[in-house]
Amino acid sequence: MYNYYQSLLLNDGFPEFLFKYFKCPSLLRLKNIGYFCGMDYASQNVYDFGEYISRYDHSFDVAFLTYKYTKSKEATLAGLFHDIATPCFSHVIDYMNKDYANQESTEEYTEAIIKSDNYLLECLKEDNIDVNDIIDFKKYSIVDNNRPKLCSDRLDGVILTGAFWTKNLNFIDIENILNHVVVCKNEENELELGFDCKKTAEKVMSVSDSIDKYCHSKEDNYMMELLASLTKYVIDHNYISYEDLYILDEIDLHLLFDTIEDEEFVDKYNIFKSIKMEDIPNQEMPYVKKRTLKLLVDGKRVK
Repeated sequence: MYNYYQSLLLNDGFPEFLFKYFKCPSLLRLKNIGYFCGMDYASQNVYDFGEYISRYDHSFDVAFLTYKYTKSKEATLAGLFHDIATPCFSHVIDYMNKDYANQESTEEYTEAIIKSDNYLLECLKEDNIDVNDIIDFKKYSIVDNNRPKLCSDRLDGVILTGAFWTKNLNFIDIENILNHVVVCKNEENELELGFDCKKTAEKVMSVSDSIDKYCHSKEDNYMMELLASLTKYVIDHNYISYEDLYILDEIDLHLLFDTIEDEEFVDKYNIFKSIKMEDIPNQEMPYVKKRTLKLLVDGKRVK
Protein backbone atom coordinates (compact mmCIF):
# COMPACT_ATOMS: atom_id res chain seq x y z
CA MET A 1 0.00 0.00 0.00
CA TYR A 2 2.89 2.39 0.69
CA ASN A 3 4.10 2.18 -2.91
CA TYR A 4 0.61 3.10 -4.08
CA TYR A 5 0.49 6.08 -1.72
CA GLN A 6 3.93 7.17 -2.91
CA SER A 7 2.80 6.95 -6.53
CA LEU A 8 -0.11 9.29 -5.73
CA LEU A 9 2.32 11.80 -4.24
CA LEU A 10 4.35 11.68 -7.46
CA ASN A 11 1.37 12.30 -9.76
CA ASP A 12 2.57 15.86 -10.39
CA GLY A 13 6.11 14.70 -11.17
CA PHE A 14 9.35 14.60 -9.21
CA PRO A 15 10.88 18.07 -8.66
CA GLU A 16 14.40 17.67 -10.04
CA PHE A 17 16.07 19.90 -7.44
CA LEU A 18 15.27 17.28 -4.76
CA PHE A 19 17.23 14.40 -6.31
CA LYS A 20 20.58 15.25 -4.80
CA TYR A 21 19.17 15.83 -1.30
CA PHE A 22 18.02 12.22 -0.99
CA LYS A 23 21.70 11.25 -0.90
CA CYS A 24 22.47 13.27 2.25
CA PRO A 25 24.15 10.99 4.83
CA SER A 26 22.10 12.43 7.69
CA LEU A 27 18.89 11.64 5.80
CA LEU A 28 19.96 8.16 4.66
CA ARG A 29 20.36 7.14 8.32
CA LEU A 30 16.58 7.51 8.69
CA LYS A 31 16.04 4.49 6.41
CA ASN A 32 16.78 2.34 9.47
CA ILE A 33 14.73 4.42 11.90
CA GLY A 34 11.19 3.03 11.90
CA TYR A 35 8.20 5.34 11.76
CA PHE A 36 6.47 3.40 14.53
CA CYS A 37 8.93 4.12 17.35
CA GLY A 38 10.89 0.87 17.27
CA MET A 39 7.79 -1.31 17.49
CA ASP A 40 8.68 -3.13 14.26
CA TYR A 41 10.87 -5.24 16.56
CA ALA A 42 8.18 -5.75 19.19
CA SER A 43 5.84 -8.69 19.72
CA GLN A 44 3.64 -9.23 16.68
CA ASN A 45 0.91 -10.22 19.12
CA VAL A 46 0.70 -6.50 19.91
CA TYR A 47 1.81 -4.82 16.66
CA ASP A 48 1.36 -6.07 13.12
CA PHE A 49 2.10 -3.25 10.68
CA GLY A 50 2.24 -5.32 7.51
CA GLU A 51 4.95 -3.14 5.94
CA TYR A 52 8.08 -1.48 7.25
CA ILE A 53 7.77 2.31 7.09
CA SER A 54 10.82 4.39 7.94
CA ARG A 55 11.34 7.97 9.00
CA TYR A 56 13.04 8.38 5.62
CA ASP A 57 9.76 7.40 3.95
CA HIS A 58 7.87 9.86 6.14
CA SER A 59 10.38 12.62 5.32
CA PHE A 60 9.92 11.90 1.60
CA ASP A 61 6.13 12.14 1.99
CA VAL A 62 6.22 15.41 3.93
CA ALA A 63 8.55 16.97 1.35
CA PHE A 64 6.29 16.00 -1.55
CA LEU A 65 3.11 17.09 0.20
CA THR A 66 4.75 20.41 1.00
CA TYR A 67 5.99 20.93 -2.55
CA LYS A 68 2.58 19.98 -3.96
CA TYR A 69 0.89 22.74 -1.96
CA THR A 70 3.58 25.45 -1.81
CA LYS A 71 6.06 24.94 -4.70
CA SER A 72 8.59 26.49 -2.28
CA LYS A 73 12.07 24.93 -2.33
CA GLU A 74 12.82 26.21 1.18
CA ALA A 75 9.59 24.87 2.70
CA THR A 76 9.98 21.56 0.84
CA LEU A 77 13.52 21.06 2.13
CA ALA A 78 12.46 22.06 5.63
CA GLY A 79 9.83 19.33 5.34
CA LEU A 80 12.37 16.82 4.06
CA PHE A 81 14.70 17.45 7.00
CA HIS A 82 12.12 18.12 9.73
CA ASP A 83 12.75 14.69 11.34
CA ILE A 84 16.51 14.67 10.82
CA ALA A 85 17.07 14.66 14.60
CA THR A 86 14.90 11.59 15.15
CA PRO A 87 16.78 9.23 17.48
CA CYS A 88 16.57 5.46 17.49
CA PHE A 89 13.04 4.46 18.58
CA SER A 90 11.73 7.99 17.97
CA HIS A 91 9.13 8.98 20.60
CA VAL A 92 10.21 6.15 22.91
CA ILE A 93 13.06 8.49 23.80
CA ASP A 94 10.51 11.16 24.76
CA TYR A 95 9.03 8.54 27.09
CA MET A 96 12.51 7.91 28.48
CA ASN A 97 12.88 11.68 28.97
CA LYS A 98 9.39 11.82 30.58
CA ASP A 99 8.19 14.20 27.85
CA TYR A 100 4.80 12.55 27.44
CA ALA A 101 2.77 15.69 26.75
CA ASN A 102 4.77 17.50 24.04
CA GLN A 103 7.01 14.72 22.70
CA GLU A 104 9.54 17.26 21.44
CA SER A 105 12.50 16.52 23.72
CA THR A 106 14.54 15.06 20.87
CA GLU A 107 14.34 18.03 18.49
CA GLU A 108 17.25 19.89 20.09
CA TYR A 109 19.81 18.23 17.80
CA THR A 110 18.22 19.39 14.52
CA GLU A 111 20.58 22.30 13.93
CA ALA A 112 23.72 20.40 14.90
CA ILE A 113 22.93 17.44 12.64
CA ILE A 114 22.09 19.62 9.64
CA LYS A 115 25.18 21.79 10.04
CA SER A 116 27.44 18.75 10.38
CA ASP A 117 26.27 17.23 7.08
CA ASN A 118 28.79 18.71 4.65
CA TYR A 119 27.13 17.16 1.61
CA LEU A 120 23.84 18.82 2.56
CA LEU A 121 25.55 22.17 3.08
CA GLU A 122 27.09 21.94 -0.38
CA CYS A 123 23.70 21.19 -1.91
CA LEU A 124 22.16 24.19 -0.19
CA LYS A 125 25.01 26.41 -1.35
CA GLU A 126 24.54 25.19 -4.93
CA ASP A 127 20.83 26.11 -4.73
CA ASN A 128 21.53 29.43 -2.95
CA ILE A 129 19.39 28.42 0.05
CA ASP A 130 20.18 29.64 3.56
CA VAL A 131 20.72 26.71 5.92
CA ASN A 132 18.68 28.49 8.60
CA ASP A 133 15.63 28.33 6.34
CA ILE A 134 15.89 24.53 6.54
CA ILE A 135 16.61 24.27 10.26
CA ASP A 136 13.57 26.26 11.39
CA PHE A 137 10.89 24.04 9.86
CA LYS A 138 8.26 25.31 12.30
CA LYS A 139 8.11 28.64 10.51
CA TYR A 140 6.37 26.95 7.59
CA SER A 141 2.78 26.34 8.67
CA ILE A 142 2.19 23.92 5.78
CA VAL A 143 5.06 21.77 7.12
CA ASP A 144 4.33 21.99 10.85
CA ASN A 145 1.80 23.69 13.09
CA ASN A 146 0.03 23.13 16.39
CA ARG A 147 -2.94 20.85 16.90
CA PRO A 148 -5.81 20.81 16.15
CA LYS A 149 -4.57 22.24 12.81
CA LEU A 150 -3.46 20.17 9.83
CA CYS A 151 -0.07 20.30 8.12
CA SER A 152 1.95 18.03 5.80
CA ASP A 153 3.65 16.29 8.71
CA ARG A 154 0.34 15.59 10.46
CA LEU A 155 -1.53 14.58 7.30
CA ASP A 156 1.14 12.04 6.41
CA GLY A 157 1.10 10.78 9.99
CA VAL A 158 -2.64 10.15 9.82
CA ILE A 159 -2.30 8.36 6.47
CA LEU A 160 0.65 6.17 7.48
CA THR A 161 -0.75 5.29 10.89
CA GLY A 162 -4.29 4.80 9.61
CA ALA A 163 -3.11 2.54 6.78
CA PHE A 164 -0.53 0.44 8.63
CA TRP A 165 -1.38 0.45 12.35
CA THR A 166 -5.04 1.17 13.04
CA LYS A 167 -5.82 -0.11 9.51
CA ASN A 168 -8.94 1.96 8.94
CA LEU A 169 -7.65 3.56 5.72
CA ASN A 170 -7.57 1.70 2.41
CA PHE A 171 -6.36 2.54 -1.11
CA ILE A 172 -9.56 4.36 -2.03
CA ASP A 173 -9.55 6.37 1.22
CA ILE A 174 -5.99 7.58 0.67
CA GLU A 175 -6.66 8.65 -2.91
CA ASN A 176 -9.86 10.40 -1.85
CA ILE A 177 -8.07 12.28 0.95
CA LEU A 178 -5.35 13.55 -1.39
CA ASN A 179 -7.89 14.53 -4.04
CA HIS A 180 -9.75 16.79 -1.62
CA VAL A 181 -6.88 18.57 0.17
CA VAL A 182 -6.73 22.32 -0.40
CA VAL A 183 -4.70 25.19 1.02
CA CYS A 184 -6.72 27.59 3.20
CA LYS A 185 -6.14 30.66 5.33
CA ASN A 186 -7.03 29.89 8.95
CA GLU A 187 -8.24 32.09 11.82
CA GLU A 188 -4.70 33.31 12.43
CA ASN A 189 -4.26 34.29 8.77
CA GLU A 190 -1.67 31.56 8.18
CA LEU A 191 -1.69 28.92 5.48
CA GLU A 192 -3.12 25.58 6.57
CA LEU A 193 -4.13 22.40 4.81
CA GLY A 194 -7.88 21.86 4.71
CA PHE A 195 -10.49 20.14 2.58
CA ASP A 196 -13.11 21.03 0.00
CA CYS A 197 -15.29 18.10 1.13
CA LYS A 198 -16.76 17.77 4.62
CA LYS A 199 -17.16 13.99 4.37
CA THR A 200 -13.45 13.57 3.63
CA ALA A 201 -12.47 15.89 6.47
CA GLU A 202 -14.69 13.91 8.85
CA LYS A 203 -13.01 10.69 7.73
CA VAL A 204 -9.56 12.13 8.51
CA MET A 205 -10.75 13.35 11.93
CA SER A 206 -12.28 9.94 12.66
CA VAL A 207 -9.03 8.16 11.79
CA SER A 208 -7.11 10.65 13.94
CA ASP A 209 -9.43 9.90 16.86
CA SER A 210 -8.82 6.17 16.48
CA ILE A 211 -5.05 6.77 16.40
CA ASP A 212 -5.39 8.75 19.61
CA LYS A 213 -7.14 5.80 21.28
CA TYR A 214 -4.39 3.41 20.19
CA CYS A 215 -1.70 5.79 21.46
CA HIS A 216 -3.50 6.08 24.81
CA SER A 217 -4.08 2.36 25.19
CA LYS A 218 -2.54 0.37 28.02
CA GLU A 219 -0.88 -1.87 25.42
CA ASP A 220 0.94 0.91 23.57
CA ASN A 221 1.90 2.70 26.77
CA TYR A 222 3.30 -0.53 28.26
CA MET A 223 5.39 -1.31 25.17
CA MET A 224 6.68 2.25 24.83
CA GLU A 225 7.70 2.31 28.50
CA LEU A 226 9.30 -1.14 28.19
CA LEU A 227 11.45 -0.15 25.21
CA ALA A 228 12.31 3.12 26.99
CA SER A 229 13.58 1.15 30.00
CA LEU A 230 15.66 -1.14 27.76
CA THR A 231 17.20 1.88 26.05
CA LYS A 232 17.90 3.57 29.37
CA TYR A 233 19.66 0.39 30.53
CA VAL A 234 22.16 0.40 27.65
CA ILE A 235 22.90 4.07 28.29
CA ASP A 236 23.22 3.71 32.08
CA HIS A 237 25.54 0.72 31.62
CA ASN A 238 27.72 2.60 29.10
CA TYR A 239 27.03 0.39 26.11
CA ILE A 240 26.18 3.59 24.26
CA SER A 241 25.93 7.28 25.10
CA TYR A 242 22.70 9.28 24.85
CA GLU A 243 24.17 11.09 21.82
CA ASP A 244 24.67 7.74 20.06
CA LEU A 245 20.89 7.49 19.69
CA TYR A 246 21.24 10.19 17.01
CA ILE A 247 24.17 8.50 15.24
CA LEU A 248 23.35 4.78 15.34
CA ASP A 249 20.27 3.23 13.78
CA GLU A 250 17.76 0.73 15.14
CA ILE A 251 19.45 -2.29 13.53
CA ASP A 252 22.65 -1.35 15.40
CA LEU A 253 20.81 -1.13 18.70
CA HIS A 254 18.96 -4.42 18.38
CA LEU A 255 22.19 -6.19 17.48
CA LEU A 256 23.60 -4.72 20.68
CA PHE A 257 20.55 -5.81 22.68
CA ASP A 258 21.12 -9.38 21.49
CA THR A 259 24.64 -9.43 22.98
CA ILE A 260 23.68 -8.35 26.50
CA GLU A 261 23.71 -11.24 28.98
CA ASP A 262 22.33 -9.53 32.07
CA GLU A 263 19.40 -11.71 33.20
CA GLU A 264 17.08 -8.82 34.08
CA PHE A 265 17.68 -7.16 30.71
CA VAL A 266 17.26 -10.43 28.78
CA ASP A 267 13.96 -11.15 30.52
CA LYS A 268 12.61 -7.68 29.67
CA TYR A 269 13.82 -7.89 26.09
CA ASN A 270 12.18 -11.30 25.61
CA ILE A 271 8.93 -9.86 26.96
CA PHE A 272 9.21 -6.99 24.49
CA LYS A 273 9.65 -9.42 21.61
CA SER A 274 7.03 -12.00 22.51
CA ILE A 275 4.41 -10.79 25.02
CA LYS A 276 0.78 -11.62 24.28
CA MET A 277 -1.84 -8.90 24.28
CA GLU A 278 -3.78 -10.51 27.14
CA ASP A 279 -0.67 -10.63 29.35
CA ILE A 280 -0.10 -6.87 29.32
CA PRO A 281 -0.84 -5.61 32.84
CA ASN A 282 -2.97 -2.65 33.81
CA GLN A 283 -0.88 0.23 35.06
CA GLU A 284 -1.05 3.93 35.76
CA MET A 285 -1.14 5.86 32.48
CA PRO A 286 0.86 9.07 31.92
CA TYR A 287 -0.74 12.05 30.22
CA VAL A 288 0.30 11.28 26.67
CA LYS A 289 0.11 13.82 23.84
CA LYS A 290 -3.41 14.15 22.43
CA ARG A 291 -3.95 13.80 18.69
CA THR A 292 -7.18 15.73 18.23
CA LEU A 293 -7.86 17.37 14.87
CA LYS A 294 -10.41 20.05 13.96
CA LEU A 295 -10.06 20.65 10.27
CA LEU A 296 -10.86 23.44 7.83
CA VAL A 297 -13.59 22.73 5.28
CA ASP A 298 -14.04 25.44 2.66
CA GLY A 299 -12.00 27.71 4.92
CA LYS A 300 -14.14 27.18 8.06
CA ARG A 301 -13.18 25.12 11.10
CA VAL A 302 -15.28 21.99 11.59
CA LYS A 303 -16.67 21.92 15.14
